[in-house]
Amino acid sequence: MQQTNRRWWAAPLAALYGAGIAIRHLLYDEHVLRTYSPHIPTICVGNLAVGGTGKTPMVEYLIRLLQSQGYSVGVLSRGYKRQTKGLLLAADNATADTIGDEPMQIHRKFPDVLVAVCESRVKAIKFIEQMPNRPDVIILDDAYQHRSLRCGLTILLTAFDRLYVHDHLLPWGTLRDIPYRATKANIVVVTKCPESLLPIDKRVADNSLKLATFQRLYFSRVHYGDIQVTGIPLLITGIATPEYVIEHIRSIEPRTLVITFADHHRFTPGDVEDILQRAEQCDCIITTEKDMERIRQTDLLERCSKPVIELPIHVSVDKEAHSFDEDVLTYVRESMHKLKDSLTNKQ
Repeated sequence: MQQTNRRWWAAPLAALYGAGIAIRHLLYDEHVLRTYSPHIPTICVGNLAVGGTGKTPMVEYLIRLLQSQGYSVGVLSRGYKRQTKGLLLAADNATADTIGDEPMQIHRKFPDVLVAVCESRVKAIKFIEQMPNRPDVIILDDAYQHRSLRCGLTILLTAFDRLYVHDHLLPWGTLRDIPYRATKANIVVVTKCPESLLPIDKRVADNSLKLATFQRLYFSRVHYGDIQVTGIPLLITGIATPEYVIEHIRSIEPRTLVITFADHHRFTPGDVEDILQRAEQCDCIITTEKDMERIRQTDLLERCSKPVIELPIHVSVDKEAHSFDEDVLTYVRESMHKLKDSLTNKQ
């Protein structure tokens, strides 16, 4: 009964929240609030929900795709839950505390990529545009709600098991933006699809989403890297939707013990003591790449006598009538061509 009452009260609160968001969007649509259009190709990766759709793996996918074609890449993020303020560029001394766990993960895996964090995406973009060796393309992580910046290509992610059309606004559901905003995306990717996804499943999702004719729809899957698990592992997660990782590790070893924390949780000395105590019952510790960046801010690795294993994650995108890769690369090529023509005309 108590849960039902909470849901009943959540509905009117969600309606008020939605009204506020709609007014904000109206102010941008009517040009009351100003929007900046970058002079550099920009790709926004975002979602309508509060998390758990796989934005960081998609950003990494795009980095690999663009670098394979010879483009230099920059990544711009807010740096959620970092302990700093303002515009920062990732350097050798960067940590999860200074730039955030997800930007730090990207910086560690792609040291040749410019990683910037800033609360104001416009301020950061303008700064990057003035850099002497600015990147060819900027990927914006989680900037779908940042209306003050008009990105050239927008990729909206929605999880297969919770499409935004079946969700509700906060606090009734997990949506932080109104579903109508999905119509502004160039590409929609249904993420975290099961391996057994059938053509009929894709058609059901397509019919549910009701995309516009100009929008492309793709389906992606999560793949976990191979790890050697001996004995009983202890899985530590502090991510938005840990169910997928838990299911995967328990498919390898059903006896897996699990400790879950909130998304972006900052591990305290007390947490470290609890983990070390639980680890005595296990043979190894497994954690995600994102969690490892925050674990490195503690003394857990130095104190733990058991091996701590990082679980790599990457995504693949299904081949549809059109190619996701080609859609992205076509946008970048055409944008760079227009930029070149614009500079030539000015001269």
